[in-house]
Amino acid sequence: MAPVENAMRLGLLGGIIAATALLAGCKSCHGTPPPAPLVYVSDEEGGLVVALDPVTASVVARIPVGKRPRGVKVSRDGKLLYVALSGSPRAGPGVDESTLPPGDRAADGVGVVDLATRKLVSTLPSGQDPETFDLSPDGETLYVSNEETAELSVLDLTSGFIRGRAPVGKEPEGVTVRPDGKVVFVTSEADGEVTAVDTTTRAVLAHMPTAARPRSVVFTKDGLLAFATDEAGGKVTVLDAVAYKALGDIAIHTDAPPPAVARPMGAALSADGRELYVSCGRGGSVAVIDVATRKQVRSIEKVGARPWGIALSRDGTRLYTANGSSGDVSVVDPATGNVEKRVHVGGLPWGVAVAP
Repeated sequence: MAPVENAMRLGLLGGIIAATALLAGCKSCHGTPPPAPLVYVSDEEGGLVVALDPVTASVVARIPVGKRPRGVKVSRDGKLLYVALSGSPRAGPGVDESTLPPGDRAADGVGVVDLATRKLVSTLPSGQDPETFDLSPDGETLYVSNEETAELSVLDLTSGFIRGRAPVGKEPEGVTVRPDGKVVFVTSEADGEVTAVDTTTRAVLAHMPTAARPRSVVFTKDGLLAFATDEAGGKVTVLDAVAYKALGDIAIHTDAPPPAVARPMGAALSADGRELYVSCGRGGSVAVIDVATRKQVRSIEKVGARPWGIALSRDGTRLYTANGSSGDVSVVDPATGNVEKRVHVGGLPWGVAVAP
């Protein structure tokens, strides 16, 4: 065989071998999907963040973070998890705080978890008794609600210091930055209102009335409307997010028989922005609201005992709820309304975040 012909055949054979090896290593070429993103749930009672695999319905890791972890968010680059930590003792509505033990102010902060190593790497200042927070669009700032001091703390993630504070309503909880990053909305449980704060000047722009005990707030994709969940009022208040005024309330119901009553808590907007999913606390359900008509169109029942935190998978095909009283997390198909799985995590599941 001529040397040139032999070399050509060897080159062709090498190419076939390389291509075969490439195909063998490409799982997606064989129809096997990549691993699903993990779901992170804060356990307020156990002082943990629990990492779940939603496909296998199994606990992957339990990460110690500190006292009373509640609000959780994944960083914009997907490398870190932020979690609100509080040294204040747990207390329900109407409890006489003078009967409670003193708070451990050294335990207050925002924990930072490295998602690669699944370890707490630092705790940043947060103001007193942080409950929830939101990230700026550029991922460089956290806006934190301080429940006991009726303040919003602005945490600079680059320096690790609080850049400033703004006064808000009493017992602030839900914090959400408008999509354009210029304004942040904060719910006030005690005052029954949502405060709008300018993110640049930290000036209070408006106080918008809601039904009783607003818990969380979600914007539409264009940032023109916001929806505040009102636990005690059993409603969702629709807000004009530009003119800063209330436009009306949506009555929330559950299809379960009495004594079940819908208590709107957390909320998540569907991937296409057409539906709003609202966890209903002691109602044990998720209400589905049509954003265009501003009406509840259906109810997903038997989700779990007291679903609170709620989040969507990145592709919008699965809904995750943290069910505080039953100590588990539900995996729900929002299209069919079927609860596909319930993953036992123990403790008191509070917030939910999904990794990219």
